[in-house]
Amino acid sequence: MATLELYSKGESVWIADPDAVWVSAQLLQDYSPGEKQLLLQLSNGNEVHYPVGSPSDLPPLGNPDILEGENDLTALSFLHEPAVLHNLRVRFLDYSSIYTYCGIVLVAINPYDQLPIYGEEVIDAYSGQDMADMEPHIFSVAEEAYRTMTREEKNQSIIISGESGSGKTVSAKFTMRYFAAVGGAAQQTSVEERVLASNPIMESIGNAKTTRNDNSSRFGKYIEIGFGRKGDIIGANMRTYLLEKSRVVFQVNSHSLFRGKKFTWDKTDQKDRSSMSNIYRLSVHDCCCCVYVRHQQSETTISSTSCVPPESCLK
Repeated sequence: MATLELYSKGESVWIADPDAVWVSAQLLQDYSPGEKQLLLQLSNGNEVHYPVGSPSDLPPLGNPDILEGENDLTALSFLHEPAVLHNLRVRFLDYSSIYTYCGIVLVAINPYDQLPIYGEEVIDAYSGQDMADMEPHIFSVAEEAYRTMTREEKNQSIIISGESGSGKTVSAKFTMRYFAAVGGAAQQTSVEERVLASNPIMESIGNAKTTRNDNSSRFGKYIEIGFGRKGDIIGANMRTYLLEKSRVVFQVNSHSLFRGKKFTWDKTDQKDRSSMSNIYRLSVHDCCCCVYVRHQQSETTISSTSCVPPESCLK
């Protein structure tokens, strides 16, 4: 708890609001221990009396204006819920930035829009740079893990977590895109493409509608990417697939079961085995995800994926 001397006239505080969650207010008089209320002025000019039963009931203090929009939450004088939410809001609305550091943790806001901040020129800008020298970005976290791995020759892990619809899957895709770009020649990106091409299969099986997201991933996965001595990608595999199995036997109100309905396996002309392509179709609610699988000798690879209307699927 902040010292009581800080609650002096002119200081800003945060008070709970039923609509805006938190609103800023200014103290109109000093607080003295034992007082049962604070006299505050809201941003709209209204004066309110804030009840204080004990010092623990005092509202959270606001940060100085100079710290608004800080790119690292740990730099704030007061780190609490309203301070975090306000700083993220300022960075998103005033600075058009969806990323903010919290120490070594990267906080991301899903903009629900395509942003031009993931191109090759951005990858080149973050390659070889320290996190402290660059603006917060998912590429900066990926670069830190990549440099530590190549320098210390130790395995690194990036944990991407968040609630439904927060953008975890997309963040994982951008991370793998960065590794593919900085990890070697252009042909190495085929590894990333093969990993990403498996997403329609997993999502058709493990995605379902929730109250927060119409196409929510109801599964967790651990993707392991292998690098060679020169830092180039040499392979990738999925070590763990955790499915929300409770959804199979129980359905929450306003939620749906898993999207996958049926699986079919069609084979083309058997005469030319070397160039034969198999199509693995996953019929989902509004589209049919067609995954083209090509056999070459003893190896089976995913060559491309697409989602089309159900009537366009092969019969």
